[in-house]
Amino acid sequence: MKSLFKSKPKTPADLVRQTRDLLIFIDSGGSDTKESKRDEKVSKLIRDLKQVLYGDSQSEPVSEACAQLTQEFFRENTLRLLIICLPRLNLETRKDATQVVANLQRQQVQSRLIACDYLEKNIDLMDIMIAGYENTDLALHYGAMLRECIRHQSVARYVLESEHMRKFFDYIRLPNFDIASDAAATFKELLTRHKSTVAEFLSKNYDWFFAEYNSKLLESTNYITRRQAVKLLGDILLDRSNSAAMTRYVSSLDNLRILMNLLRESSKSIQIEAFHVFKLFAANQNKPADIVGILVTNRSKLLRLFADFKTEKEDEQFEADKALVVKEIAALEPK
Repeated sequence: MKSLFKSKPKTPADLVRQTRDLLIFIDSGGSDTKESKRDEKVSKLIRDLKQVLYGDSQSEPVSEACAQLTQEFFRENTLRLLIICLPRLNLETRKDATQVVANLQRQQVQSRLIACDYLEKNIDLMDIMIAGYENTDLALHYGAMLRECIRHQSVARYVLESEHMRKFFDYIRLPNFDIASDAAATFKELLTRHKSTVAEFLSKNYDWFFAEYNSKLLESTNYITRRQAVKLLGDILLDRSNSAAMTRYVSSLDNLRILMNLLRESSKSIQIEAFHVFKLFAANQNKPADIVGILVTNRSKLLRLFADFKTEKEDEQFEADKALVVKEIAALEPK
């Protein structure tokens, strides 16, 4: 007889609605004698949401179920509730919630990324996630969510244009290695994913941005910070979209001095990454007189350095670039 009264399986929309009801209760600060049961129930519901979106070892996700779940999630404020209630969830549930939020950013409903529309109207959620870097327990969860949310160009533009961009220079230098690395990954994503938006940001914010970049990252006392920063600098300046920022950067004597110091580092990987930026100074056909002067003054040292300069693996492009740099420096005449 028991089998006749089995409860109907929950639809994706039911799962979201039940999750939302419990999160509303948690957000209200409610607690009662059934609190541990309630936590258990939230954990199970979020795990079930994750299973709908990702599938499991037995089955792939069903696109219709994913669309239903996504529609219900953004119909009311379930995303907001999940983000603001994250500190009240246990560690495993936080991990599942992070994966749910990340996946929802890519789900299409009738060919639209409705997560983008929702975030544009609830852009303050980005402030909560970015501030998460200041909380050791939440930083990696909010950081992973954040990187998925900035896949949307309008959301990335909000972060780039906000005061939060200045905070990243501090987050990247946090003493906690995992959090600093996560912040560096988000920073890189912000500065490389949406090319037109990044080019616009760099042209509007060139002075303060590169002043901070040089002093806090390239001249950091931390080896990892310097290595990541010089690699990202090369990625930014070598991107054609950023040619205006690159032209300004390679016309600065202070910038050249920093790069020449990085070329002298004992770390081979920093030297190689610094070379990829230094070659832009050498290749600039409109070098200012002070830059020509420094290159001429240091010509013999630079040519000696490049004579023994090799990558670990054979790299034809690197060798061609090096030959060009050597030729440019050897041919320089003081202005």
